Amino acid sequence: MKKTLLTAVLSCSTLLAVSAFAADTIKIGFNIPMTGDIPKVGESSKLSAEMLKADINGAGGLEVGGKKYMLEFLYEDNEAKAESAVTTALKLIEKDEVLAMVGPNSSKQAIPAGQVANDNETVMISPWSTNPDATLDRPWVFRAAFLDPFQGPVAVNFAVKTFGAKTAAVLYDLSNDYSKGLAEIFRDEFEKKVGPGSVLAFESHGTKDQDFSAQLTKIASTHPDFIFVPDNYNQVALIVKQARQLDYKGQFMGSDAWGSSELMTLCGDDCKGLYFSTHYAAAGATGATKEFIDRYSEKYGETPDDVAALTWDATRIVLQAIQDTGGLTGKLKKDRKAIRKAMSEIPTFAGITGNMKFDEQGDPVKCAVVVKISDEGTFQFTESVCPE
Repeated sequence: MKKTLLTAVLSCSTLLAVSAFAADTIKIGFNIPMTGDIPKVGESSKLSAEMLKADINGAGGLEVGGKKYMLEFLYEDNEAKAESAVTTALKLIEKDEVLAMVGPNSSKQAIPAGQVANDNETVMISPWSTNPDATLDRPWVFRAAFLDPFQGPVAVNFAVKTFGAKTAAVLYDLSNDYSKGLAEIFRDEFEKKVGPGSVLAFESHGTKDQDFSAQLTKIASTHPDFIFVPDNYNQVALIVKQARQLDYKGQFMGSDAWGSSELMTLCGDDCKGLYFSTHYAAAGATGATKEFIDRYSEKYGETPDDVAALTWDATRIVLQAIQDTGGLTGKLKKDRKAIRKAMSEIPTFAGITGNMKFDEQGDPVKCAVVVKISDEGTFQFTESVCPE
């Protein structure tokens, strides 16, 4: 009888200890592609988040309302698929009971996952998604990246100015919301600026395609001044290499999905000298941005790409909102609502990808940069373009 009583007391004590630990822990979910077509995106997000978590937990935790909380980051693989991003979001929200979510990154996954987050009244912030639909009319969804309606004209204006372009062609992924949306914006903006019919070819491909020779042959036959390719880095490497094999010697212009360090591993010399618009440039960075780059490089042995930098900013925005609540109650729904309110009330945020302020859709108003891929394969800052 005494043994049974002692066991019950110990069990109760254990439960209380676990409960107390849980009460002093803040859980954030990360909905990221650790496998699939763009695993480097998931890896960059996780490495960046782990460095930030180590900083905060190493200092005793995140202070919220005079109390310290240890951070627990849950990383779930969405396989770079829309359907997996949905099931991952549901798991993080319902089973893991996270306070907030970071990711998905790509718009293809962020748009459907954002609907899940909004329906379940859980804050979600996408570090890298640029398609407007990810946040549109979703008060629970935010982002750390600029939008494609801003990025498209940046690419158009740069190409016209730098290449002296009077004609263009576009090759994009038809099944990717990001790629398709940005391709259409670019086409419309280019023809508005240069004239009707100045986009000589508007060709599409599938996400799993490996052979782009038919599309590239058709594009090359029109002799455009350059080709705009708003695709993920893994597809870009194949497209550029195949274009060169077909003896296309013209320029390319890319978008922020080129920004992974893996691009040069896959593309090599063929991508040197090309330009793309993106969120930040590591080369020549100063201040807090340089400090982040130096620490990340020392810790992981590689220069952080734009996904890593944006994940750092996105996660810090969530953590600031949690602190701005003034205190957590331990009641999940109530705390989630308090975090969403605090997120929507952040007036400005000093990020390592630039200063930003948020509009009524939860989108940041911030600058873009254009980088050139140097002869050494590094991404060199060319110019900064800010909203008017």
